[in-house]
Amino acid sequence: MRTPPINCNFVLIISKTQSINNCNLNDMSLYQIVLPRMGESVEEAILISYNFNVGDIVSEDDTIADVATDKVDTEIPSPVAGTIKELPYQKDDIIKVGQVIAIVETAKNHGDNPATNPTRSDDRAPDNTVTTEPKQQHIESKTSIKTENEVFLSPLVKTIISQEKLNIDEISKITGTGLNNRITKRDVLKYIKNNKATAHPPTINPDHNANKPNTEIKNTTDTTIQMDRMRKLIADHMVMSKKVSPHVSTFLEVDVTNIVEWRKNIKEQYQNKYNQRLTYTPIFFHLISQAINDFPLINSTIDGENIIIKKDVNLGMAAALPSGNLIVPVIKNADHKNLIGLTEEINYLTQKARENRLDPSDIKDGTFTISNIGTFGNDAGTPIINQPQAAIIALGAINKKPAVVETHIGDIIAIRQRMILSISFDHRIIDGYYGGSFLRKIGDYFENFDINTKI
Repeated sequence: MRTPPINCNFVLIISKTQSINNCNLNDMSLYQIVLPRMGESVEEAILISYNFNVGDIVSEDDTIADVATDKVDTEIPSPVAGTIKELPYQKDDIIKVGQVIAIVETAKNHGDNPATNPTRSDDRAPDNTVTTEPKQQHIESKTSIKTENEVFLSPLVKTIISQEKLNIDEISKITGTGLNNRITKRDVLKYIKNNKATAHPPTINPDHNANKPNTEIKNTTDTTIQMDRMRKLIADHMVMSKKVSPHVSTFLEVDVTNIVEWRKNIKEQYQNKYNQRLTYTPIFFHLISQAINDFPLINSTIDGENIIIKKDVNLGMAAALPSGNLIVPVIKNADHKNLIGLTEEINYLTQKARENRLDPSDIKDGTFTISNIGTFGNDAGTPIINQPQAAIIALGAINKKPAVVETHIGDIIAIRQRMILSISFDHRIIDGYYGGSFLRKIGDYFENFDINTKI
């Protein structure tokens, strides 16, 4: 008896733990969900957890797994509905971009079947995989619901809301941090935690010993602190950068008195007019982006033996997370934004970073990084290049110093506002003359800032 041919889109699926070589697409299809690229320099992620087990039924857009990179934690959604057939990794396993993170069995006639029109996350992803890149539109599945404010809720989020008995008004107060402002599990849990803390404030008893000196004996032995997953990834990224790029650093002290005086005179008016707090950061970003346009090689990267000069000036803003770890939100097309646009974008991303709400789109595609170490009270530093960029600049603290000032009546000693700029650049791309000239150009923009600039 002749065996009929099997129309199978997946003859062999390789996973970490096992191979699957039998499938019958007369009844079902197998979808490989791969780890997408979440940033230009991101090549891998650590699995935080799976949110389902093998055999569980998932809906389209359900969060299959949570992963962490050296930049941000993020969710991996399922692009299809079906039954989970394989979850090949364990907690804290390292997964490379393009590797299969889950396999889902779906009905054969499921719409937009990637088996016939596959999407690739990068060159290493096999042709029969489906990536989980953000979609412009979310299709409501049978198990998803909408609130009155058109907010989509996945079954997992819906279950938590049901268990906590949240009503529509409460749901509308939750700020979504997922794709297209979708409410995630973390958003709901954060709201519940904050709401309970507000509804049931702790009772504070008078402490009769408050004024007594602390006589507790401090630990006199060494303390061992286990690195968290983000610190491990940051450490690896920093070591890699020093290995890959021959770092050269140079310093320049500049007079920023005009900037300090202008901001002091204008910040209250700026707040009232634009409802934005004016810090030094957007002013510095505005001037640095101008200098980058004057020295475009600074805004480049290496691909093999080719130097690629980026057309977009996307400025990374090194910031500290509440955990103490480092993250770099990116201001896209900074050279095309005026001071008001930069202020709004910087304040917005700074707030998201403080609340640990940054998503992959906020930290990808940076071309040049600025680290404001002056906020820590530091005068200067030698920052490590944020790969695959060509350079990074550190802005030191602004200090009052006596300085020689040239006037029409001769040189005088005056109190001026001074700061130190330090730049590290990749000597494979940038020579000392070019890097030093670029830093000098920034200094010129800082020192010649027009104190009569209007807002």
